[in-house]
Amino acid sequence: MKKLQLIILALITAFALAACSNNTTTGSGDVTKTTTASELDITDQKILIAYFSISGNTETIANQIQETVGGDIFKIETVVPYPADYDALTDQAQQEQNDNYRPELANQVDNLESYDVIFLGYPNWWGTIPMALFTFLEENDLSGKTIVPFTTHDGSGFGRSIADIEKLSPQSTIVDGFSVRGRSADSAQEDVAEWLADLGINN
Repeated sequence: MKKLQLIILALITAFALAACSNNTTTGSGDVTKTTTASELDITDQKILIAYFSISGNTETIANQIQETVGGDIFKIETVVPYPADYDALTDQAQQEQNDNYRPELANQVDNLESYDVIFLGYPNWWGTIPMALFTFLEENDLSGKTIVPFTTHDGSGFGRSIADIEKLSPQSTIVDGFSVRGRSADSAQEDVAEWLADLGINN
């Protein structure tokens, strides 16, 4: 019995050490900022802030990012608009995910190949990126580019969205991102600035 307890204790210690060696997460209940030892050098880098937003929360964060880093901003939109009613919107979002549906996009980024860093923003819908983001990432080759994700949510943070972005853009570098509850987007400027500073961006 004592030997078994020692083995269990050793395993717990190993997992704790492994967790400490990974990225750390900071922030209150509404804001999550992940930090890493490496910094994002945007010197002489062309920046695009591409985002998908229905309620306006993600758009607010996109504008806050642009205030610090500059760059161009691009709103991802679908040919068929999403319903304004919250319940109808969430039902449609879930159905699209269940059907693995790819909404047709209404617009395209001009000269996407000229950008080096892509800040990619989206609301967390049912645990991951909206299906419109699946369309965007499948239609646009971001190989060799740096993707900086940011999301708004109702309590689920990034969910599995980062893993899905990595699958869709396997040849891109994914930098630690920023997530915030949608209700806190309007007051998140200071948190956004702190996150960008953690990445080494202090424009």
